[in-house]
Amino acid sequence: MDLEALIESVLNALTAGITIGCIYGLMCIGLGLIFGIMKVVNFAQGELLMLGMFASFYLVTGGGVLAFLGPYIGPFVGALLAGPIVFVFGALLHKFLISRVSGLRTAGSIDDGHFGQLIITLGISLILQNGGMIVFGTIPVTVRTPLSSSAFLVGPVYGDATIFLNKAKLVACAVAIITALTLYFVLEYTRIGKALRAAADNPTAATYMGIDVDRYYRMAFGLGSGITAIAGGLMATYLSFGSFIGFDYVIIMYSGVVLGGIGSIMGAFWGGMTVGMVQQMSALVLPPQLQNAAIFIVFLLIVMLRPQGLFGRSAERA
Repeated sequence: MDLEALIESVLNALTAGITIGCIYGLMCIGLGLIFGIMKVVNFAQGELLMLGMFASFYLVTGGGVLAFLGPYIGPFVGALLAGPIVFVFGALLHKFLISRVSGLRTAGSIDDGHFGQLIITLGISLILQNGGMIVFGTIPVTVRTPLSSSAFLVGPVYGDATIFLNKAKLVACAVAIITALTLYFVLEYTRIGKALRAAADNPTAATYMGIDVDRYYRMAFGLGSGITAIAGGLMATYLSFGSFIGFDYVIIMYSGVVLGGIGSIMGAFWGGMTVGMVQQMSALVLPPQLQNAAIFIVFLLIVMLRPQGLFGRSAERA
């Protein structure tokens, strides 16, 4: 491989890592929000991503509700609207199931409800996977947009080396960044955000201050579900998916949350960005089957060198 081709491959992998990493970062924020505030290990988070994909699909393509917006705007509006839809589903899921094994009612128990959380969320994951196969079918689908098959050309930057920026991924990246920043400002500067952080830091003291902890836990679970669903809707604009796609990404989400630092919301975003970068850069030298292995190698290195994660403690619940 000559120098120009090598530079082009590296630059394209780098830009792909950034654009995909932003979307990974957004879905990691959803999981980080649930774990950081509620201390719930949610194995069904990948299926919430899948529900966001199908919600966007039926809004844009399957049901044609947003067909009037056209193929350029509709898919991204559909991704954003998937958030409120899955938010409601997540809030109901918490009210009827998750709340039974989390929150103040499990405080002081032997394991604080963690065994129950693992079993219930794993059960929800299996039900959503198989239920999705029954309801949505087994044929992979995608949210069609012409942007996924076109790109901006930057360069040549060195000789004939040119950077190709996929338009669908670029717009999805921009939407992911705006969504993450909006959530950050809501958590940091609004009364709802302060109540959520109080419920996360000391639920007993928050109760004495008049905060309905269970209500805000339900809101946190719904928010975490909705944010991950938006990421799923954005991913649906450039890849095909089925009811079992969540399993492929739940490991990425947990890796990003731990890499960023457990308890740090924006750290989860940078953790997801790191995973995306490693995944795309490793594609230069590794076959697709080994890309997740590269992610875990970096994961283990960071855990050994900095056990609290990249942004642990210094940016706790930022």
